[in-house]
Amino acid sequence: MSSILIKAATIVNEGTTLVADLYINHGIIEMISSEIDHPADHVIHAEGLHLFPGLIDDQVHFREPGLTHKADIWHESRAAVAGGTTSFMEMPNTVPNTLTQDLLADKYQIAAKNSLANYSFFMGAANDNLEEVLKTNPRNVCGIKVFMGSSTGNMLVDNEKTLEGIFRNAPMLVATHCEDEATIQQNLARFKERYGNELTADMHPLIRSAEACYLSSSNAVALAEKFGTRLHILHISTAKETHLFKNDKPLNDKKITAEACVHHLWFDDRDYEEKGNFIKWNPAVKTIEDQHEILQAVLDGRLDVIATDHAPHTLEEKSRPYMDAPSGGPLVQHALQALLDLYHQGKLSLTDIAQKTAHNTAICFQVENRGFIREGYFADIVLVDLNKPYTVNQSNILSKCGWSPFEGHTFKSSITHTIVSGNLAFEQGKIVSDKSGERLLFERS
Repeated sequence: MSSILIKAATIVNEGTTLVADLYINHGIIEMISSEIDHPADHVIHAEGLHLFPGLIDDQVHFREPGLTHKADIWHESRAAVAGGTTSFMEMPNTVPNTLTQDLLADKYQIAAKNSLANYSFFMGAANDNLEEVLKTNPRNVCGIKVFMGSSTGNMLVDNEKTLEGIFRNAPMLVATHCEDEATIQQNLARFKERYGNELTADMHPLIRSAEACYLSSSNAVALAEKFGTRLHILHISTAKETHLFKNDKPLNDKKITAEACVHHLWFDDRDYEEKGNFIKWNPAVKTIEDQHEILQAVLDGRLDVIATDHAPHTLEEKSRPYMDAPSGGPLVQHALQALLDLYHQGKLSLTDIAQKTAHNTAICFQVENRGFIREGYFADIVLVDLNKPYTVNQSNILSKCGWSPFEGHTFKSSITHTIVSGNLAFEQGKIVSDKSGERLLFERS
C-alpha cells in the first residue's frame, strides 16, 4: 500500500476548518501538521481544496444478489467512491432476502471481491426469523433492519410479538423503515375508488401519507423506550416525526436516533410535476413545510445523520405508469455535491456536512477508527473543489442503472480525489484503482 502526502488542504473536521498537510502510510493517517516534509509515493497538491472525512452512508440498496439487472456492488461502490462516500451499510431486501446468517455471509464474500468502498451489511428481520436475527455478531455487522412498512418478499414485520422480541433482545442497533401498512392500504383503496387506475406520482405522498409515517415511527419509539432498545429510524420524511426525537444529550448517550435523507432535503411535492416517478421514494417526498422542518431538525440535533437510501431501478422500470413503477432511485454518487449546493445556498455549513455524514454516523453505529480525520484513524477522506461546477449527464453516471434524478443539474462543487482505507481510488473524474475496500468493524462487545 503506497504512502500519500496531501499538501495544504483546508481540512473540515470536528467543527473546525484549518489548512494543514496530511500524511497517510499503510492505510492510516499517520500525521497531520501545518508542514510535513516526508517522502511519499504520491503527493497531492491540495491548495484551495477542502478535505472532508469520507461519507459513511448508513442506508443503501446495492441490489446484489438477485436484482443485479438494476445494480450491483461493483458498480454502486464505484459510484459511491466517485461521490466521496468511502463506506456504506447495505440493506437486506435483496433476493433472496438476507434473513439467515449464511445469506448474510454470502454478501460479505461478494463485497470482499467487488467493493471499491468499505462495507457492511444489515441482517434482515422477518416475522419468523427471530432466532436467526439474534445470532448476529455486533462486532462485525452494522445492525438489524426492520421494515415496519411495505417491503419486498417476507420482510414486512407487522407481528407485535415478533417486534417486541426484536426490540427486547436485539444485541445491537435496530434500524427501522417506518410506515404504517394499514394506513397506506386504506389510502390506496380510497384513491383507486376515486381515480381507478389513473393514479399519478403526485398522489404518492398522499397515499404513503404523513400520518402513515408518524403512526409507525411513534410506535417504534414507544417500543424502544419500553425495552431500552438502541433504535435508529431511517429516512424521516415529515415535520411531525421530527418532534419524536430529542437533542437534550450528547449523541454518544442517545438510545434513539434518526436520520434525514438527501432527497427529502432537496425535493418537495412540487417537483412531481417535472420528475414524476423519478422522485418516487418510500417514504415519499412530501411538502416544502416538511422539508424545511427536516432541515431545521438536522441543524438543531433532533436528526443526527444524513444518508441517501440509494435504491436504483432501471430506466424502463421507472418509466412505467405510477402504480407499476417501483420506488427508489440512485443518489450515492451525488449526495455530497447536493449537500455542498445546500452549503452554497446558506442552508448548511461545511462542518455540519462533515458532522452529519461522517462523524455522527460513526458515533451512532460505533464504527471503529473511521468517520474522523484523526491521526491513527483509517484514511477515508475526500477532496472537494468548492468552486468547480459539475453537470450530471449520462456519460458521467456510474450507477449501473445509468440515470439520476439530478440529471441535467449543474452542481457548484466537484469531487477531485477520494481515498478509501489509504488507497487512492478516485482522482480527477476517474476511478484509478480496483483495490477492494475493507469490512467495517464496530466498537461493541
